[in-house]
Amino acid sequence: MLELAQAGSNDVLVDLGCGDGRIITTAIQEFGVRKAVGYELREDLYKLGVQEIEKQGLWNRAKIVLGDLFNADLKEATIITLYLTGTANDRLKPKLRAEASPGTRIVSHDFSINGWRTIQRESFEYHTIYMYQIPHAYEIENQLP
Repeated sequence: MLELAQAGSNDVLVDLGCGDGRIITTAIQEFGVRKAVGYELREDLYKLGVQEIEKQGLWNRAKIVLGDLFNADLKEATIITLYLTGTANDRLKPKLRAEASPGTRIVSHDFSINGWRTIQRESFEYHTIYMYQIPHAYEIENQLP
């Protein structure tokens, strides 16, 4: 997901439904992103992610918020990662349209965002990664009768 997004030192990653935080730590350790923030609703996964961030000494650039991803702050995001369901992605569309800045890359693992146009799509064995860019992803929606 991070390779497809070409994550780098100028990026701020927001991982919605971050689980144990592995995307967050990988984004910082292997891709050098400036900052990474995750949102996780499950307390057990949140605690695992926090422990891993502490263990790796990444608190100056990483954090995980225990809370609903629909309350996530997307203002700074240049990359948003998702590994949710198709239904959750559809519910997120209005938030992404309203809050993600132009140029933001949205990368979704296995589930597309219904009605949006990808700028890139890659398949790896049994998985598909979809990448969208704001506002290109939904401009086609505006052109439909």
